[in-house]
Amino acid sequence: MIDLRIVFMGTPEFAVASLKIILENNFKVVGVITAPDKPAGRGRKLKQSAVKKYALENGLHILQPTNLKDESFINDLKLLNANLQVVVAFRMLPKIVWEMPKYGTFNLHASLLPEYRGAAPINWAIINGEKKTGVTTFFIDDKIDTGEIILQKETKIGKTETAGELHDRLMVLGGELVVKTLKQIQESKIKTTKQPDKEEKEAPKLFKENCKIDWNDSKKNIYNKIRGLSPYPAAWTILFNDNNEIEIKIYKARKQKESHKLKIGSVISSKKELKIVVKKGHIIIDELQLAGKRKMKTQDLLNGYKFTENAKVL
Repeated sequence: MIDLRIVFMGTPEFAVASLKIILENNFKVVGVITAPDKPAGRGRKLKQSAVKKYALENGLHILQPTNLKDESFINDLKLLNANLQVVVAFRMLPKIVWEMPKYGTFNLHASLLPEYRGAAPINWAIINGEKKTGVTTFFIDDKIDTGEIILQKETKIGKTETAGELHDRLMVLGGELVVKTLKQIQESKIKTTKQPDKEEKEAPKLFKENCKIDWNDSKKNIYNKIRGLSPYPAAWTILFNDNNEIEIKIYKARKQKESHKLKIGSVISSKKELKIVVKKGHIIIDELQLAGKRKMKTQDLLNGYKFTENAKVL
């Protein structure tokens, strides 16, 4: 049985679940690497990462390098004398870091690799209408998400599931897979599978440009984009109403099949419902946010906001 000395690397809430279950299973974590504190909010107060908060609560040694190649950070990392590194939702590591420990550095990725390599696998799986996804542990190499696969766990994607809901499920599933991987390394039972070289479906970083809704797309694709970007960063569009141009974010919607000859992007509103005309039907909006306003249910918006007959989205 190998005596593991683990350095854990991660930043957001997604990574906390893995760190928590590692500690609950009595593995020795000799250090935690996370992002530097960042100014946030109106007061620009320094905000700690979710991983840092959890690490402080549990008395773990923390390093917050701005540059992963910095000599002082490399020296501090060596002093921890780790023989394994676990990475969950962190940044790309330089070779000097990932090749340092005796038993390597493995990463948890929220997809069934080799599909959906990249920064936003959860979002793109839903946007592309996938029926299943999962989590993968793999040893890091010099490229992004291409290393040899250790373990995978598959799960179905619900027909109405949002990226936020899937994120929370994969967060738990991923933590369990990390511990299973650690136990196999500890018991010297690791068997890896080389990833194929062929190009698979990708999961590039989300920018404002690729989150904009194309109302000329199919009803199904528009619906999948809305739930695949909810609650963050959120699908958006421009509303033209009463000579005003307003940016709106859409968080919850339903699709409605119906034959019509109406113009794509037209807005249909009543006292109870807000619909956008799309090919072969409508997208019914249930939750949205107008620029400068709070997120709200459509019903609340319709109580005090009026749409003109020629209102449309683009």
